[in-house]
Amino acid sequence: MKYSAVIVAAGEGTRMGLGYNKVYYHLGEQTILEKTMRIFLTDPECAQIIVVTDPDLYYKNINLSPDWQVTLVRGGSTRQESVSNGLAAVTEEFVLIHDGARPYLSRDVLAAVKTALETDDAVCVMVPCKDTIKRVVDGVIEETFDRSTLMAAQTPQAFRTELIISCMNQARQDGFAATDDSALAERYGNVRVRAVMGSYENIKITTPEDL
Repeated sequence: MKYSAVIVAAGEGTRMGLGYNKVYYHLGEQTILEKTMRIFLTDPECAQIIVVTDPDLYYKNINLSPDWQVTLVRGGSTRQESVSNGLAAVTEEFVLIHDGARPYLSRDVLAAVKTALETDDAVCVMVPCKDTIKRVVDGVIEETFDRSTLMAAQTPQAFRTELIISCMNQARQDGFAATDDSALAERYGNVRVRAVMGSYENIKITTPEDL
């Protein structure tokens, strides 16, 4: 199954406190973004890689073989807008949307996502919550959720391309902002969103502690 990969790497990383986009932080000899990209660059079924980022920063920090073709797209003012910009460049029937700061995606999880796309038009990688989750309002606990039904969303999140573009367009018209892409399919897609088991190692590097 051929697919496009949209890697969202346009954030400023303010919570990291580096003073620059965290995806260009070096983990050893490679940047976070290079590590994130590698699994897609080496997957024969990945027909297209789109990186949503500042092209100037990309060319300054990323040194890949010229044999690997990567499409660069500028980000927007929000993550959702950045994803929308990336989707506009997609050429394949299916698209995987992945966080640029999530460099430890395994081949097993990627394979599970692709398998799920054979039967479902929307797929979300998830892991069970380890902690008890409570709803808090103004510093007061209002509700404790049943942990056995709760899972934390990761990426990649995968879709039939025409579906997620339609959902994104409808969200734009409604002024609806979601914190992840599967929420758009849940709200507008009229499809089931298949949960695929992820990995606790598939972390998103967000704060200094994550390094």
